Amino acid sequence: MAALPIQLDRARRTPLAAQIYLAIREGIENGRLGSGARLPSWQDLAAQLGVSRGTVRVAYERLIAEQFAIGLGPAGTHVAEGRSRSSISDWSPEAPLLPDLFYKFGNAPLPFQMGVPAQDAFPFKLWSRILTRQTRHVAAAPVTYPDPRGDPELREEIAAYLGLARGVRCSPSQVFVTGGFSGALGLAIRGLELGKTGAWIEDPGFPLTRTALGLAGLTVTAVPVDEEGLDVAAGVRLAPKATLAVVTPGQQAPLGLTMSLPRRLALLTWARRNDAWIIEDDYLSELQLTGRAAPALASLDHGGRVLHIGSFSKTISPALRLGFIVVPPELSRRFGEFAACLAPAPAAAVQRGVAEFLRDGHYLRHLRRMKRLYADRRESLLRCLEEKAPNSIKLRATAGLAVVILLPKSASDVDIASRALQFGLAPSPLSPWCMQRPRQQGLLLCVTNLNERRLPADCRRLLELAR
Repeated sequence: MAALPIQLDRARRTPLAAQIYLAIREGIENGRLGSGARLPSWQDLAAQLGVSRGTVRVAYERLIAEQFAIGLGPAGTHVAEGRSRSSISDWSPEAPLLPDLFYKFGNAPLPFQMGVPAQDAFPFKLWSRILTRQTRHVAAAPVTYPDPRGDPELREEIAAYLGLARGVRCSPSQVFVTGGFSGALGLAIRGLELGKTGAWIEDPGFPLTRTALGLAGLTVTAVPVDEEGLDVAAGVRLAPKATLAVVTPGQQAPLGLTMSLPRRLALLTWARRNDAWIIEDDYLSELQLTGRAAPALASLDHGGRVLHIGSFSKTISPALRLGFIVVPPELSRRFGEFAACLAPAPAAAVQRGVAEFLRDGHYLRHLRRMKRLYADRRESLLRCLEEKAPNSIKLRATAGLAVVILLPKSASDVDIASRALQFGLAPSPLSPWCMQRPRQQGLLLCVTNLNERRLPADCRRLLELAR
């Protein structure tokens, strides 16, 4: 019979039966209670712990219901076979996920960290009121399945916003609400039913996109990017049979270039002639810090070959996990079926909160404020870097919400970024965004969460590491 050193804390709010259950379960999971081990009887364990037999019975019944134990009547209660540690594979919850792309999940953003909007300038009180109100409305609504394509009101607001700000003419029936960019990309890959065909991606380009296409079984080809954006002619030479191109034409990720009109037309012509598809990752929407943002590529598409993806991660918060995809009209039904079966839209309260944020004009006002703030912070960063190292580093300022420091080939941007974390700085290395070797060495410095008072010291430390 197994020995159970259980310590009960009667001052805790956790019921005694739950404490007994958790202690036995922990013993099973960590291997102290092996498969088949007999547990004490209700009466014996109750006497040992000074509780009623009914309390122990409740704990045992829960263990049996969750298949951690098995009741054998007069033969007693035993640990279920296969539940000891020897049969459970080791897994570390601290194992980093895509470490070249994500710093650390759930932590407050650090200076220079990519992909996170300003924490000090978001209208939290307004957003809290909106979200609380919409959560209350959803809780009081009839208990039924929501539309898996997304809340109808949010789809209407997104379609209206895209027509106004991005030049994309679409109906709400073409808009599908997704779990961020990743959810939209996954829905696109499934809905287009590409199989094992080839795909073009930009080089340098977003590492998550490259990984996702590879996991989907597509053959990924890195197509170089120059001052005009994706080199379409190079793509035709490198992978003439590709059926998909994923591009960031508005502000190339990570270099910030805008794809020229001739390149846009060439890409659309390639897609029409080859019965191929284009996924437009409009990750910054109209958040262009200098001048007016160019219209979306989808605004030029008259052949139904472009799928437009956007999200609210960079403009509102990545914690929303809220994005969207706009598909050609003839694909709406197919994508609706995939959404219903495999990728339904996120929680209704968040969707309705964003719909109200859009409908009442808060979103556009917020974007205008962020443009001014980010432009000022970028100028402060550039000025500080030039003062600290006027001739020793090569700066590239036109990179969306980031400043790029180009490093010599002999440097290791991954090593520099890793050491910077020890000082509370989170620049992103450029080399993981590249596929072709030798990979460009550099650092991406996002301007959204800079602290003006700390900026000189942060720049000085970063330059010391870069040298």
